[in-house]
Amino acid sequence: MASKSNMMAPVCLVENNNEHLSVNQEALEFLDQISQPVVVVAIAGPYRTGKSYLMNQLAGQNHGFPLGSTVQSETKGIWMWCVPHPSKPDCTLVLLDTEGLGDVEKGDPKDDLWIFALAVLLSSMFVYNSLSTINHQALEQLHYVTELTELIRAKSSLTPDGIEDSAEFVSFFPDFIWAVRDFSLELELNGLPITEDEYLENSLKLIPGMNHKAQISNLPRECIRNFFPRRKCFVFDRPTNDKKLLANIEKVADNQLDPNFKEETKNFCSYIFTQARTKTLREGIMINGKRLKTLVETYVTAINNGLVPCLENAMTTLAQIENSRAIQKAADHYSKQMAQRVSFPTDTLQELLDLHAACEREAIAIFMENSFKDENQVFLKDLVKIIKDKQNEFLLQNEDASVKYCQDTLKQLSKPLMEGISAGMFSVPGGHKLYMETKGKIEQDYCQVSKKGVKANEVLYRFLQSLAATENSILQADKALTDGEKAIAVEQAKKEAAEKEQELKKQELQEQEQQMEAHRRSREENILQLTEKIEKENEIIIREQNMMLEHKLKVQEDLLREGFKKKSEDMNVEINHLRNIIDSSKSDNSPYITKIMDRLASEIDSIFCTSGKFFGNVLRRFGSLFKDQ
Repeated sequence: MASKSNMMAPVCLVENNNEHLSVNQEALEFLDQISQPVVVVAIAGPYRTGKSYLMNQLAGQNHGFPLGSTVQSETKGIWMWCVPHPSKPDCTLVLLDTEGLGDVEKGDPKDDLWIFALAVLLSSMFVYNSLSTINHQALEQLHYVTELTELIRAKSSLTPDGIEDSAEFVSFFPDFIWAVRDFSLELELNGLPITEDEYLENSLKLIPGMNHKAQISNLPRECIRNFFPRRKCFVFDRPTNDKKLLANIEKVADNQLDPNFKEETKNFCSYIFTQARTKTLREGIMINGKRLKTLVETYVTAINNGLVPCLENAMTTLAQIENSRAIQKAADHYSKQMAQRVSFPTDTLQELLDLHAACEREAIAIFMENSFKDENQVFLKDLVKIIKDKQNEFLLQNEDASVKYCQDTLKQLSKPLMEGISAGMFSVPGGHKLYMETKGKIEQDYCQVSKKGVKANEVLYRFLQSLAATENSILQADKALTDGEKAIAVEQAKKEAAEKEQELKKQELQEQEQQMEAHRRSREENILQLTEKIEKENEIIIREQNMMLEHKLKVQEDLLREGFKKKSEDMNVEINHLRNIIDSSKSDNSPYITKIMDRLASEIDSIFCTSGKFFGNVLRRFGSLFKDQ
């Protein structure tokens, strides 16, 4: 493999073996490496019509997809070629070449239907390739498009209002190109020149009449008009009239090809390079190589299990995988950024909380960007809990670092004091005063040390507590002091200890308040980002619905203009249904969003309260660190 998005040659993506479809693992592994958005161009059509030649041209090669020179079909199943997109450097071009439709050597004609359906489902631009003209026979050969209503579902359950599921195909179907090969007619209509697109649209006009034959003939026309709002046509001259050259066209020099055919091929490729869109699902979900891999596996599994491939089910499967990846990506970002930005120990808890807030905000943004269809915010809540747990780990590390540094500092500063105690230096008349001066010097020097961290006061307090018994012994043994002076010294020591303990409690309360405030800000940030995401998703949904409505109104208008009043009126059910959905989407969603946010806030608070047990454990843990001093 030359690069993550450049295959040296095509590989089989979906194998068709004895009426059973299987996915090639090598192809899946390659797709799994592609994190770029993909532009997927699939081609289908009768066998031996030159589909593979066009796909090789899109890949910028003469060789690649097998062409063949006999009446046998060369391509079996679906073959894939991933190449860098020639005009969109941030995308990968995925070319899908399908086996020829109507191959007489094929066992089950149902295979043709599934290959055709998969090509439609996987592509962002679908090319139908046929010979000669777009006439009645050509449209009859395209009966596969009429069977898509039985082969594909938009939703997992039937709509209760009687609207056919296929009415929503337009929202996720690819753009449609009809490539007419070996075209020898003049592009004229009623004696006037017409464009290729006008030729296609005229061919798709419905045949008048309500008899069975007319209805059957109109079915493919109606399906193409209803399912594919963006349509384009290209006609190609014969590449060469030399049969020997035609049989080995991949070896034919450029100057041996018909100039018109070369120009037409160039225009065809240019159009696809500039107009083919990145593959997206409903609600604007962008597809990259990894996601395309999941779609292929999901659809083929459904087919092999005797089920109808369903977009909604595929999106649910994809969401489960992608949202898990989004959690991991966000959590990894949080951990990495915290590790890079934190220098233990921090001077204050607030410093660490501010760093946490910044890293959490970035992590949540990453999750929001990479997740979709997170029903009831299950994955978001998992991420919040993971980040909270990671934050607790950083808090512990920060406290560990502070305790260790402060203990080491006090150990160094108190060395003369400890040596004096061991040597009995303070066990003499006036020894208590000397001891207090030495101890005071330690406290003074300790206060001058910087970067002690959040446990500076607690470590000092525990250190002084550990000396209390020794200090009292020195006091009681000092014969230079009267009993009254000793009593005063004892009271003074108790007072100072009480003051330090009060300072510790005050600090602990302040830190708890900082934690609560940090949690409040975190919760607000989560809710803010989720609200923005929901609003953006709603805008995309409304835009898609408006596009569907606009298309259906145009189809209705065309039917009326062509004299099919009854068919035009029948579309009112679909159109009114869609208008109601759009009105509902545009209505004030504030109560709905508020309900979601209230529930999320409550569950985030629950996560915080559960991890709040952590603080009591911390206090007990650090209390035990000093029990032997």
